[in-house]
Amino acid sequence: MLIFSEKVIQSHYTMNDAIQDVKLGLISKKAGNISNPHRTVIDVPKVEGSVLYMPSADQTNNIAATKVVSIFPQNPSLAKPTTQGLIVLTEVETGEHICVMNASYLTRLRTGALSGIATEKLARKDAKVLGVIGTGGMALEQVLGVLEVRDIEEIKLFNRTAEKAIAFKEKLMQNGVAVTIEIFNQSEEVVTTSDIINCATRSYKPVFDGILLQPGTHINGVGSFLPTMREVDQTTIDRAGKIVVDDMVGVKEEAGELIHADANSDWSFSDIHAELSDIVNNDQLVRESDEEITFFKSVGAAYFDLVVAAGVYNKLKEKEIGLNIEI
Repeated sequence: MLIFSEKVIQSHYTMNDAIQDVKLGLISKKAGNISNPHRTVIDVPKVEGSVLYMPSADQTNNIAATKVVSIFPQNPSLAKPTTQGLIVLTEVETGEHICVMNASYLTRLRTGALSGIATEKLARKDAKVLGVIGTGGMALEQVLGVLEVRDIEEIKLFNRTAEKAIAFKEKLMQNGVAVTIEIFNQSEEVVTTSDIINCATRSYKPVFDGILLQPGTHINGVGSFLPTMREVDQTTIDRAGKIVVDDMVGVKEEAGELIHADANSDWSFSDIHAELSDIVNNDQLVRESDEEITFFKSVGAAYFDLVVAAGVYNKLKEKEIGLNIEI
């Protein structure tokens, strides 16, 4: 069995790799070639934590995956990462478990790849300013995903804890992001001046007022993943000309802002424009004008982890990289 550490994966598997593999996965899922059973979530309320168990299988390519990921937002105070995870890959012709790899970076990477793909399909072609609301563990890869698909000239940051925004700016520069980066004291200042907005928070109430959105804005919302969480408000949902989601089953059970809107307004899940798999290979279902506001909501699904994990396995095995052990 091969073992891949996070450091090894980061050294050899890039955002561009992830975007290409996730695109292929979306197309394969649309064609009915991927099984994606519902995840199991165990909440740990006393520390605001969650543990998720996520299986999936690609019968066409004879590979299955199970990811176990924990999200514990109080961990930084203990000098531990917020998100930790493992993926086990299984070859489905014989049932042999062929690989175990760290999933923390891959979880962030595939989520950033999803936002990158959504941005590529939905954001204005001339978008130059990226706003970032929430500079925690998921934010870096969200930025990198957008940078892969748009020529961003300026990044605007807001975090409730200003010190974290300052640290994130340094992190961006350390990762080779060579554009103008500004930090703001209010989310409103970011919202009113950005072409694309990335939200990656664990907020239980909206992080900005949707009335402030400028025509033509695209929003990526990836932080909230429980029915009680809400990153965007009803106004944003009402103003969005198109709402695209990563996984319809998942958002109906976990996307708090959409669940709230479905229960408390005239908006319903039937108003969702498409799943990402519907538009990744279809230019007829994307932005219709430079004034249209678009919103991409992501809660994640196991098969996204499967396709990037398989991509890592194939790339690193070919290069004979990784620790090979018997269990």
